[in-house]
Amino acid sequence: MKYSNSSGRCNLILFSEIVETKGKIKSIREETLLNRIYIIRGQKVMLDRNLAALYQVETKRLNEQVRRNPGRFPVDFMFQLTEKEFENLKSHFATSSWGGNRKLPFVFTEQGVAMLSSVLNSERAIHVNIQIMRLFTKIRQSMIDNTELRLAIEEVRKRTDNNTKNIELVFKYFDEMLERNEKQKERVRIGYKP
Repeated sequence: MKYSNSSGRCNLILFSEIVETKGKIKSIREETLLNRIYIIRGQKVMLDRNLAALYQVETKRLNEQVRRNPGRFPVDFMFQLTEKEFENLKSHFATSSWGGNRKLPFVFTEQGVAMLSSVLNSERAIHVNIQIMRLFTKIRQSMIDNTELRLAIEEVRKRTDNNTKNIELVFKYFDEMLERNEKQKERVRIGYKP
């Protein structure tokens, strides 16, 4: 499917990434959504242009709805990128320009994405948001799982540190024994001498 944004450039969402039946979204591949989630200012966010493409609306119209409902989008739900952040984001795509954007893009946190479905008020927005919310939940769960795994690894590391200290102590005793054996004078042999 093609979507044309306000700058005339096309955001492509491949037909194979979105499965539709009778005009309703059945599913969007997780990789499609995951590839559109970025970490900016320590938060997981999605760009306004990517959300607009998923909702099949113009980026300009999406931002219009956001501006009409400022009370629904506090700074922890949505913020505008700085020039430096935008340049850094563009460098990840190895592109020199993004179609001549005149304004810096807005990004939406998980809560901001959830709020978008209420201001866009379309079936498509509701279905897309449900899938995005499920993905954010999976990401959060995997982070919790990773934290638990890290804690378990740290506990094993502490145990092995103790074992390492014990092994070092054993080798130290071996070295001392070897030194003692080497230092022992050869005893005078008694008896038959060849």
